[in-house]
Amino acid sequence: MKKLFLLRHGEAGFTKGKDIQRQLTENGIHRLENLGSTLKSRGFEVDFMYCSPAQRTRETAQVLKKYIPVQEEVIIESIYDGDLGDLFELLENTSDSIQNCLIVGHNPIISLLLSRLTEEEYFTLSPGSFCVIEFPFESWKMIGVNTGILQEIFT
Repeated sequence: MKKLFLLRHGEAGFTKGKDIQRQLTENGIHRLENLGSTLKSRGFEVDFMYCSPAQRTRETAQVLKKYIPVQEEVIIESIYDGDLGDLFELLENTSDSIQNCLIVGHNPIISLLLSRLTEEEYFTLSPGSFCVIEFPFESWKMIGVNTGILQEIFT
């Protein structure tokens, strides 16, 4: 069985710079620390993490890694500027040796991915939301529309 974790970046402020440079707010960091503490107490671990190159997603990943182990990670441009097809392709090409995978990304695409992978209706994930989706198969190549089961959402 495979598990996919989806994490929308924490609350970010606005900047005069580019969107990709937006940073987490103090409240965003605090809420992510609370999430991290909860996930740690539940024994969560991540085999592989895909993260957007945006400042706020990288900061989100750094906060989370203080609380739960992440074995490997990679920054993927298409999480920031890609579409749903790019995320499906990313997952389909994930090594089958990986049991638990995390994507740290942005809305609306992260919420759309959740609804397409499961039979859940689309709803907007709030900043810092963490979802757990289980797949009843052993290969990421089997990922498709409505193949996952939403287990939990932490907000």
